[in-house]
Amino acid sequence: MTPADKLAAAGARTLFAQEAARPGESVNLARAALLVAAEEEPRRVDVARCLARLDELGEQARSRVLRGGGDAVGALNHFLFDEQGFAGNESNYYDPRNSLLNHVLSGRRGIPITLSIVYMEVARRAGLGAEGVGLPGHFVVRAWAEGARPVLVDAFYGRRIGRDECQQRLDALYGGQLRLTDEHLRAVGPRAILARVLGNLKAVYTQAQLYGRALAAVERILVLSPDEPGERRDRAMLLAQLGRLGEAVAEAQAYLSLAPQAPDADAVREQLKKIRLKAALLN
Repeated sequence: MTPADKLAAAGARTLFAQEAARPGESVNLARAALLVAAEEEPRRVDVARCLARLDELGEQARSRVLRGGGDAVGALNHFLFDEQGFAGNESNYYDPRNSLLNHVLSGRRGIPITLSIVYMEVARRAGLGAEGVGLPGHFVVRAWAEGARPVLVDAFYGRRIGRDECQQRLDALYGGQLRLTDEHLRAVGPRAILARVLGNLKAVYTQAQLYGRALAAVERILVLSPDEPGERRDRAMLLAQLGRLGEAVAEAQAYLSLAPQAPDADAVREQLKKIRLKAALLN
């Protein structure tokens, strides 16, 4: 990354932190998600232009909804999935660009959570209600028109779904060991959605051994939830992979202070001993 790119990435991080500091539900989900992308691809993401594209899609969707014959959600689904062609990227699911909202808007392919962000943002601009539903392992949207019953929409597969299909999603992921509850179907706010986007990036980058990028994702999750113990642990391990051993020791100690009885606490203590030994050998 060039010095100019580093400066642009730092600027995107600052703006992301400012957006994340907004109270309650006033966090602008689309803008914050685009700032995530702007840090990943410095100087290549035009946040204002992407927001204008969402506005344009929202206006077009509004006209479809108004002449939708009373089925507002059906009209929106037809517009986004049939006319515009938004769909899940099944052939290259783990491409990190699937988590970057600018690419999802331009390429019309993504993963469940980023396609759901597009759906929610367009729905709201079209005059519909919409909220995210964070099923374990899969993200969907609850959408409704004023005075109508809410329905669930799977933006990855481009259609409405019911509770039975939600259970089928869980069965496919958890081998029938997890039963769907009302808690699984509760709405989640913008911070939780952003953390999940960043969690996906962390997983993809860690799998690819891109530890610096994975660390940047963790650090932004910590902007959203500064005392999240699991992220402190992951930050420690990524710092160790990057050779920043003193920082890794401090983070591992912080994790053990926050979660001394965690199921993996003993394993982290063993890792901490190894990090300290490695640091001592370097001195």
